[in-house]
Amino acid sequence: MKTNRTIIILAIFVAIFFSACDKNSFTIRGTLENGANKTIYLEELTPEGTLFIDSIKLDNQGHFKYSYKMPYQSLYNLHTTADNYIILLPDYGEKIDITGDYRNLSMTYNVTGSPQSILLWQLQDYTNDGSRLIIELVDTTNYYKQLQADGLATEAQVKAKKAETDSIYRLAFTAQQDYVCRFIEENPGSLATLIALYKPFNNRPLIAPESNFDYYEFVLDGLQERQPDNPHTIHFKNTVERMRFQLSQQ
Repeated sequence: MKTNRTIIILAIFVAIFFSACDKNSFTIRGTLENGANKTIYLEELTPEGTLFIDSIKLDNQGHFKYSYKMPYQSLYNLHTTADNYIILLPDYGEKIDITGDYRNLSMTYNVTGSPQSILLWQLQDYTNDGSRLIIELVDTTNYYKQLQADGLATEAQVKAKKAETDSIYRLAFTAQQDYVCRFIEENPGSLATLIALYKPFNNRPLIAPESNFDYYEFVLDGLQERQPDNPHTIHFKNTVERMRFQLSQQ
């Protein structure tokens, strides 16, 4: 009887131990098209820079599963190459499901099981629309330049087309900027607002500190209210204070 009681107590202890470990961890799992036997890489985006965590081998059907114990809530980069990545924002205990095309993960992925990671997916999805538009505008401009080189379009026609594409670009930039501003306003205190704050459009910042510094202050206020001890908040506070000083000297 005593032995049985000891076994039961030990089993309960083990269950509690693993339950606690699970609550401090997150799990990513999923299936990637064209990912059979390939490798993906997980990094933490720490306040000081990227920290490599592990490489994850996909099986012969493109399935993968990986768990990681978080020291604090942070941002994570899951990528196949330096330019083909997605950003996740897990919470403790979450099981995050990811699908997409291994060869073009950032443009095709979808995510469930993590509300904050879904927020970042929505942000990326809207950004992807802008990226596709830029490609179309560049292709159109190059097409008309080639027509001119082949003698099939006049200089006036090329200039008119450029004026049209420039106008479309300006409207698209404004639309992307408005979306990012709304995203920040609607999600105060989320680390996702840090990603939104630094989003570029065609390598041009959507929220430049010299003209939109109030959004940097807004993001900081939200983080300090909801996550004052998070290392990202502390680092960003120092960044904002430095920016504030630099702007005051201009």
